[in-house]
Amino acid sequence: MRPPLLARVDVCVVGAGSAGSCAAIAAARGGTSVLLVEKLPFLGGTSTAVLDTFYGFFTPGSASRKVVGGIGDDVVAELRRLGRVLERPNTYGAGTGITYLAEHLKVAWERLVEEAGARVLLHAFVQGASVHDGRLAEVTIATKAGLRRVAAGTFIDASGDADLCHFAGFGYETAGEQDPAQTLTTTFRMVNVDLERRRSLDRAAFAALMTAAAKSGDYDLPRREGSDHVTPIDGMTATVMTRLESTELRDGRTVNPTDPEFLSAAEIRGRRQALEYARFLVDRVPGYEHAALAALSTQIGVRETRRVHGDARLTREDVLAARQFDDQVGLCGAPIEDHQAGPDTRWTYLPDGAAVGIPFRALLVRDAANVLVAGRCFSATHDAHASVRSMAQCMAMGQAAGTAAALASAAGCTPREVAPAGLRERLRRDGAILRLEGAA
Repeated sequence: MRPPLLARVDVCVVGAGSAGSCAAIAAARGGTSVLLVEKLPFLGGTSTAVLDTFYGFFTPGSASRKVVGGIGDDVVAELRRLGRVLERPNTYGAGTGITYLAEHLKVAWERLVEEAGARVLLHAFVQGASVHDGRLAEVTIATKAGLRRVAAGTFIDASGDADLCHFAGFGYETAGEQDPAQTLTTTFRMVNVDLERRRSLDRAAFAALMTAAAKSGDYDLPRREGSDHVTPIDGMTATVMTRLESTELRDGRTVNPTDPEFLSAAEIRGRRQALEYARFLVDRVPGYEHAALAALSTQIGVRETRRVHGDARLTREDVLAARQFDDQVGLCGAPIEDHQAGPDTRWTYLPDGAAVGIPFRALLVRDAANVLVAGRCFSATHDAHASVRSMAQCMAMGQAAGTAAALASAAGCTPREVAPAGLRERLRRDGAILRLEGAA
């Protein structure tokens, strides 16, 4: 028996992270009926469940240039209304970061999505899809009340893991097939930190302490150059330190965090590893002598699992050449930040002050007539993805996908039939940044 119909809407967005929430806001502001489906009990995804800093709003280098606006600016403004927000340099030179209180961001996302007129469904997982002649008609979702169906004219896969495209049978590349998949990270926060004493230690000295502690055999620290940073709460720091493998060989096949058993084990290992890093901080790092662990991330941070095949695919060469596209709907100046297994992270930078364009065609799902993709499962190679997956770029992609969905709904056409010029003009009117000032 078919599950009951929960909703019939113009646009269904799967995943409410930075990409999905922005897509829902944009689509609803465009006059369409929208349902935003999210697995967690709150909106924001990685931005609220794992991290506390937006990267990608600005280019790194000698002159900081703003490359993301629009709904992203609305999110930051809402955060500022709720409390303190910090702008601070990235530890590794990836540009200015915007650090916030994650609990405030949960409320900020909710307010913006609901004020736009979108409907929110939390605690819901996509479990199936009905496709006819390349057109996705409805998805099946698991809820506390059992399985339910959602029908829509246009769907946006912003799940991060490309869950919607997976269940619909649309093509994607699994991380690790061509290049080593990026590792996983459980973040944590420490309180009662003497920030002045902590500032006495520069990045190189901090890494040297971590390396010495690991080599002593007294601590299990697989990553040797993890970072800690200040937060809006006095005496509290947040970390990006732990490192767990993102794939393993099981029964002759490679599994990753889309496998429930692998993900369960990774969550457990990540929390244990976080306690080890916290112990190192208290024992060995100036300023942490009287500090204590305050919180672990709600879930483990996953950098890549599936990357959807789109009409176009962004590449490493595109990123490092800061290539521009006729149909671009966003910009990214962030370096290629590759968290592979081992003690360090590989960074490869764009030309100083430059930014690569994000083509609209990379958001069009190749195998579907009415499905868009936004966020870290967009169409890109491993290296390009390692640059453009930053949360500000996810916001830009989400705004573009949601706007395209609204334009398609109004015109009675598919997203692929939306004229890129019209989409770009609408995005510009709504505050999106599509070209760097002074660029041709």
